[in-house]
Amino acid sequence: MNIKTKLLFGIGMLAGMIILLVTLSVVNLQILTATDPDSPTAGPGLQRALIWISIVGGFCVLVGLGLLIWLPKSIERPIKELTNGIMEIANRNYEKRLNLKGNEEFNDVAESFNRMAERLAEYRSSTLADILSTKKYLEAIVNSINEPIIGLNTNREILFINDEALGILNLKRENVIRQSAEELALKNDLLRRLIRELVSPDEKKEPLKIYADNKESYFQVRYIPIRYVETGESSAKSIGDVILLKNITEFKELDSAKTTFISTISHELKTPISAIMMSLQLFEDKRIGNLNEEQEQLSRSIKENSERLLNITGELLNMTQVEAGKLQLMPKITKPIELINYAINANRVQAEKFGCQIEVEYPEKISKLFVDSEKIAWVITNLLSNAIRYSKENSRVIIGAKQENNIVEIYVQDFGKGIDPRYHKSIFDRYFRVPGTKVQGSGLGLSISKDFVEAHNGTLTVESELGKGSKFIIRFNVG
Repeated sequence: MNIKTKLLFGIGMLAGMIILLVTLSVVNLQILTATDPDSPTAGPGLQRALIWISIVGGFCVLVGLGLLIWLPKSIERPIKELTNGIMEIANRNYEKRLNLKGNEEFNDVAESFNRMAERLAEYRSSTLADILSTKKYLEAIVNSINEPIIGLNTNREILFINDEALGILNLKRENVIRQSAEELALKNDLLRRLIRELVSPDEKKEPLKIYADNKESYFQVRYIPIRYVETGESSAKSIGDVILLKNITEFKELDSAKTTFISTISHELKTPISAIMMSLQLFEDKRIGNLNEEQEQLSRSIKENSERLLNITGELLNMTQVEAGKLQLMPKITKPIELINYAINANRVQAEKFGCQIEVEYPEKISKLFVDSEKIAWVITNLLSNAIRYSKENSRVIIGAKQENNIVEIYVQDFGKGIDPRYHKSIFDRYFRVPGTKVQGSGLGLSISKDFVEAHNGTLTVESELGKGSKFIIRFNVG
């Protein structure tokens, strides 16, 4: 019996009972009206009529209640089974089947549902095989990578790891897959360092030194966040991270060899340069006679180039000290004005040559510094030298110091051409020179200056605009 038939049957039954009840009531009223109330048979007849009305009325009530209970349940049951079946499919139970025989409409729905579930089960089987095949393919790709690589989910569980990473971590694959990297790191120093860098990145990005294969190896660590956009979503969410270690041992060895070579050459060059300077000094001695104009010009040229070569070799030696990690600081309490005066005296001849006027700005009260005065004086001297060389003739340069709270600043300002904002960071790179610069230089001075200042936990920055000059600022915390 289908739903339409059930509804029609229920409505018909209720209508028939209502009609029957009304008819009996009318008949009873007619009987009561037609019967003489004084007749001796009126009492029993009336009682019989009331009994029949009560019986029929009670039967109608019972049938109505039965229909009220049976009819909704007969419709609700297949709907509930269909809903439960849909929930099972939503929970990926593709083996669920419906049996709703006896309901024509729901029987068709059940057959369609069963066909859908069967096809989903077949699709799942084929998709699962494809997923397993793809998983093995991806594992083969990961293991074929020569660089160590580790994949983590958002809970820091290891999803994949290649043989190279297992080798340097000294771990076994069966002991790490789907395991918490943070728990494994408790017994593994290298993994602990990698996880720590992932949580709190180090801005310096120093290479990772690892002892593996009976030798020291160096790795540059990269942390690659993995993001995914779900269907229907517009923003990406994080689903994990990949840790990639690039082996830079070969480059590190070449860089070390380069540093050693430059250090050796620079050191060896200082001896003949010093000899040239000594010979030049003897050559200019008035006691052996005066020089003619051509000889004086040649002497000045030899002196300028020798001093320039001596400065370059000094810069190269300083650079090799920084690169080799052999920079030794000998800090002592120093007044900022002492450093400024040293730089002015060192650049006095150059300032006179260019007709440059040096102005000093210095407050009445300023804290003393605890620094390696020789190296910081070298930095300020280099900054003042650059300011003079990049200024126009008969220009002025300001050198000074000031203090704000616990920060002491020493600055050098010129009013020359200025530096394009695009190169404000690049000028502190080694061997970098601003395109179009005509002033000679090695491109090492600012790089070494920055290294010296940062070795004292200070900062060296630049403020510059084209056509308005440049201002280099050294900041130290004296708190």
